[in-house]
Amino acid sequence: KVLIDVPRSDLAEELAQSQTKIQVLQDTLQQVLDRREEERQSRQLLELYLEALKNEDSILSKVAESETVPRKEMDVVDTGTSSTGASAKTALSDQILAALKEKPAPELCLDSQDLELVLKEDTQALASALRWDKQKTEALQQACDQELSKRLQQVQTLHSLRSTSKGKKTLP
Repeated sequence: KVLIDVPRSDLAEELAQSQTKIQVLQDTLQQVLDRREEERQSRQLLELYLEALKNEDSILSKVAESETVPRKEMDVVDTGTSSTGASAKTALSDQILAALKEKPAPELCLDSQDLELVLKEDTQALASALRWDKQKTEALQQACDQELSKRLQQVQTLHSLRSTSKGKKTLP
């Protein structure tokens, strides 16, 4: 990179070469740097693709599992806060509430369907169920929203990569 950035006349003088040869040298060096950067980006994209495949397989297996085994929390109804002042009920299962309370980053431990349930939950009811203040509960819901958005972006990237790779397979 330093050799590319040096003025051509200074480098030609230092190496006792013509400016034309120095230009060819700098162009070659730039091409090598460009190729290395492309390789680095390709590796990162491939790693992202493999991670997305792994996540999609995980999500698909969880979806298949949830279709065969009915989930308990689907039968629970959100009753909200009662007029008598009793504590708020949530549509979240005890397992989800336990994960939210105990895990340092619960949004990473929950599947996408559970994240959606946490986001749909009333903040006040969730705060009451967790025995947290409203700000901490809002921060949790925001973290869940960000994680869900990230997962959606990964799935969209995966679909984009798949459509791109399918298009290349049809070429001779």
